[in-house]
This record gives sequence, structure tokens and C-alpha cells, in this order.
Amino acid sequence: MTTIRVNWGDSIVRLIWEKQSELPPRDLITSAHGYCFYQDKLMLVNLRDRGWDFPGGHIELNETPEMCFQREAMEEGDVEGDCRLLGSIVVDHHDNPNWNEDSPYPKVGYQVFYRMDITKFHTFRAEHESSERIFIEPTDLPKYYNGFNNVYQAILQESFEAE
Repeated sequence: MTTIRVNWGDSIVRLIWEKQSELPPRDLITSAHGYCFYQDKLMLVNLRDRGWDFPGGHIELNETPEMCFQREAMEEGDVEGDCRLLGSIVVDHHDNPNWNEDSPYPKVGYQVFYRMDITKFHTFRAEHESSERIFIEPTDLPKYYNGFNNVYQAILQESFEAE
């Protein structure tokens, strides 16, 4: 288990990485994300509002977390592939003075993470929120991803073990 406190906007949030073989309770999962690999390279997408990132986003109505991640990988990176659940980040707002009962997120929620092995490429169209896609050495992720921390490193390590 890997833990870190981060500042998200005006909020202090505790993130805890938990390797899991089963999903957390569905009503507490807020989003799905993952690392996409092709020939041992990691795909990153350049999101217009955030910079270089890995695919992911909020789950839509009647969508499973895996379906969400597959949709996000297609929308942001124009790729399809085989997915495996790695686990989830527990997003704990107990120390967040800005959290209240009207918050759109639960006091303790989950961001589910997958590993995708890319099996199909589509022409990159940059139609959604991403403007570019690149493939990098996984060890170079901290050079590109501004929010990289020890939780994302633990997930990356887990993605290697899931090969």
C-alpha cells in the first residue's frame, strides 16, 4: 500500500494505492484510468487542459469502469486493447476542509486503474480533449506527467507485474 497527500485545487486529499483483483463498490467509483502499452512503450496523450497524461475519466451512466477506460483510451488516444484491472486509488477527503455533504464526490471514493495492451490503432484525430499521442519509455513518465508521484509509480510498477 502506497499513500500520499496531495493538493487538488484548494483541497488536501489523501491518496492510497490498493492492488485489487475485484472492483470496489460501484457507487463509490468516480473514474477509471490506466496505462496503455504497445511493444513495451507507454502511451501518453496531451490533454488540452492538463498537458501530458494517461487516458481516463468519469464513468457515464450504464457504463462499467472497464468500459469507461476503454472509451477514454479510444477518445483520447484512438486505441483499443485488452484490459486488466490493477487496483484502485482510494481518494480520502477526511482531511479536506472543503469537502461537505453536497460534494459531487464521496468522502472516500475510488479511481480504478487498468493496464491496456494495445491491439488496434486508429488514425489519431485529436477530436476530443487530446491534441497529441506519443509513446515513451515507461521510466520517462515523470519527465512528462506533472502530477507524477509515488502512488502513480506504484501503479506503474503493478502494470509491469501484470504483463
